[in-house]
Amino acid sequence: MSNELNQDLVVGLDAGGTRTRAVLASAATGGTLGEAAAGPGNALTVPLPQLTDHLAEAIGRSVPERARGRVVAVVGGFAGAAGAGGSADFADFADRDPGRLNALAALTEALRRLGIAARTVGVSSDIEAAFASAPGAPADGLALVAGTGAGATRIVGRRCATTVDGDGWLLGDEGSGFWIGRGAVRAALRMADGRGGPTTLARAVGLALGLPPDLLEGAEGVAGAERAAEVGEVGEAGKAGGAVGVGRPEGVAARWSGARREAYRMRLLPTVMAQPPVALARLAPLVAEAARDKDPVAEAILREAVDHLAAAVRALGPRPGERIVVTGGLLGPDGPLTSPLTRRLEDMGLTVDRVADGCRGAVALARLGHAGPRHPAGTA
Repeated sequence: MSNELNQDLVVGLDAGGTRTRAVLASAATGGTLGEAAAGPGNALTVPLPQLTDHLAEAIGRSVPERARGRVVAVVGGFAGAAGAGGSADFADFADRDPGRLNALAALTEALRRLGIAARTVGVSSDIEAAFASAPGAPADGLALVAGTGAGATRIVGRRCATTVDGDGWLLGDEGSGFWIGRGAVRAALRMADGRGGPTTLARAVGLALGLPPDLLEGAEGVAGAERAAEVGEVGEAGKAGGAVGVGRPEGVAARWSGARREAYRMRLLPTVMAQPPVALARLAPLVAEAARDKDPVAEAILREAVDHLAAAVRALGPRPGERIVVTGGLLGPDGPLTSPLTRRLEDMGLTVDRVADGCRGAVALARLGHAGPRHPAGTA
């Protein structure tokens, strides 16, 4: 390892809504020499001191102290940071983007703290870094991210030229892990107050958020109602109430008392509100699990998520045969949206490349920056 570190080195960062990952690589070959992870790195939602700490932790753990003087280029792909842009006008705006400025300030301070004086320090958007992670570090095409957040982008010259969604939890990120997790809580609340049909998500969400088990007695949802019916505990009215959108199913209502429903709501709401909004993304796996068990409410949430993501790509005006790079936990090898969304993208005539995250792309961008004309630290 000592000999491997005795060369020019680069660092690539993938700073997302859930974690920050750093990869140390050879500037000459791109081969990985070290990697580490730390806390969230969204440049808009993570406070600057905390963002700096997470970057310093990830970089510090991936780059041995004796090798820090060999690092010549660092590039980070940040959630919440605008790309440098595909046109001069947009590039000027991106230079003043709050997320990008936060990312650059935090990254610069983290490197100073670690004693890394790289000649090139760059900030890209997470989606630009993800696109560059595809084989050959392509320069042009489409990219789609669906993890904690979600958005689609047309990439021109390795820069964002057109963006669809990626607007954050408050205004967008439709089809994202946050959006799906929020859908789980909404479905649970609708079942509890009688507006929605039964769903196993009510019990699953309650358990995940630490509600007292006694409040969940009778909140089995569709699967629970069907099991009860098989042993004669629920009549035909209860079985018929399993359809989505039929209001308060009589059988389930009889098992989940009105008092428990109200207590469930009174405990669930403050528990959710006490957490950062994006924490709802951790409930997305509950929806995937319920959908695998044929819960119709969960299945409907995932179908709508696919619709939103496909619509985002369609808004970019995709051309047949064009390449699209997809990434994010929802679109990984075992992701709940991978198969249905891939079919939709292929129906548009797109060639799909799947990448794990933006680290390899950030490394590729760092190597390109190092090999090209020298830039002062702090450039994109």
